[in-house]
Amino acid sequence: MHALQYELTLPADYDMGIVRDRVARVGHLLDDWDGLGFKAYLVRERGAHGSPVNQYAPFYLWNTVEGMNRFLWGGAFQGLVDDFGRPEARQWSGLAFEEGGAAGARADFAVRRREPVPDGAELSALMADAVRETRRAAAGEGVVLAAAAVDTARWELVHFSLRAHAAPPDEGDVFEVLHMSAPGRDRLPRGRQW
Repeated sequence: MHALQYELTLPADYDMGIVRDRVARVGHLLDDWDGLGFKAYLVRERGAHGSPVNQYAPFYLWNTVEGMNRFLWGGAFQGLVDDFGRPEARQWSGLAFEEGGAAGARADFAVRRREPVPDGAELSALMADAVRETRRAAAGEGVVLAAAAVDTARWELVHFSLRAHAAPPDEGDVFEVLHMSAPGRDRLPRGRQW
């Protein structure tokens, strides 16, 4: 499992209706993308749910590197680059994935929390803690799914969850889900990824 996210931070007075219209127009294009577990089309609007910015920030969990590479290098990603410029596309190695207690519900919100891996940390213990946190998060009220991943270049953990209702901003960055493409969600490996 591989996680991918890019963030397009937009001006404070940007008309987020442009992003909403774009997702309504093209969001379905990945609904049957081979190798994709899911893509959550996410936005944050300045002043809503504690957000300081307007942002479009899709989050992906991939079942295969080939599917991700076909998306990035096969032309699909180029449309976003043409419209907004080339963003930094962050990638993380998967640590854990769990379906939540509200797995059948529609995901209206997402929460992402990034945290540094401390210098000197025992990596096996820290990663095991991330797996346990993913299980705990998945058991939360209204949680559709939860995942954790690590970026070993920046030594950063990312915790991600999709939810049927908004979470308090102190749990992480809160996003609205505009659309979700999930052709391979049922094939994402559950639990610990090693």
